[in-house]
Amino acid sequence: MDNNSQKNINFNHLSKEEKAHLKKRISTSVYGYIKRKRLLKYGIGVTAAVVVIFVSIGIFNSPASQLSPIEVFAKNVKDLESLSQVQLVLSEDQNIEITEDHSSITYSSTGEEVQIGNSHSINQKTSHKNAPVFNTLIVPFGKRSEIVLSDGSKVWLNSGSKLIFPAQFSEDKREVYLQGEAIFEVAHRQKQPFMVKSDHHEIEVLGTVFNVSNYTDDQAIYTVLQSGSVQINVTEDRLFNAQKHIKIAPGTLATFDKNDRAVKTQSVATEPYFSWRDGIFIFKNDSLKSIMKKISRYYNVEIIINNYDLANETFSGYLDVKETIEHVMQTFKATESPEFEYYLTQDNQLIIN
Repeated sequence: MDNNSQKNINFNHLSKEEKAHLKKRISTSVYGYIKRKRLLKYGIGVTAAVVVIFVSIGIFNSPASQLSPIEVFAKNVKDLESLSQVQLVLSEDQNIEITEDHSSITYSSTGEEVQIGNSHSINQKTSHKNAPVFNTLIVPFGKRSEIVLSDGSKVWLNSGSKLIFPAQFSEDKREVYLQGEAIFEVAHRQKQPFMVKSDHHEIEVLGTVFNVSNYTDDQAIYTVLQSGSVQINVTEDRLFNAQKHIKIAPGTLATFDKNDRAVKTQSVATEPYFSWRDGIFIFKNDSLKSIMKKISRYYNVEIIINNYDLANETFSGYLDVKETIEHVMQTFKATESPEFEYYLTQDNQLIIN
């Protein structure tokens, strides 16, 4: 595949033949992916269709009195940085470890019963002293998880993500807190709006399918709207907490800079932002260093690239990440050149030369 744009590829409608062709022609390039910080604080939200979200959270400057209950709770959630398995934290600090690489969790409509996989179920209280009980789903790097919330909304959590949510939503609103990446299929409830919270940034779902990306080691929060409508609310003024409200149309990527809190928008093809749910990475004119960053998260492998020029080359293609990382790297090697070399170290590093 060319290292430049593939203008003849329709990324919204990829046939099996096109995907096979893209996979066969993947080209590579790579840069030293700097060791990422593995401390992540996670959370997620939904409302009427399919939503993909990546969200990273920092430090909130607002007074505690202006934070919602779920934001206050999120600030006190302990970081479990050395996790190797998916963790579901229920009421009364009851931790459930889930060992499957791709786990499935379903809440009953009351939130009192939680089904894990096909065989294991547990019960919990949904309120304590008239306050809601918040649960936390933590998905470490190298794992994925699916969860059906008590309102019927379905969420796919990608590697390195955290979702905080009430066991049972209140009657007037639905709020979740996300860090990392997720896809949402949101149950539509017109009188019960759905909000996805993060630091200085929230997404008000108005009935839609969207993707949000906000990892802690990224400098921006990315929101991609596939269909419907979302409103992005951002804190503009650090002193008075003045907010700016931006609605985006389908096919739009909104980029929120975490430092200056500015929002920029552009038109994009949406499929590459949703395909990871099906074990597919689709790239269009992306640098190899950014591709390797996603692969690093997906497989929980630190990747170091020792060629600056190769790292900044761009390529378009299709990558099947349902296979092992060894298979993925062999695909890169086969389509690049005999000089493309890589090896795995004993301390879980992948070195590319």
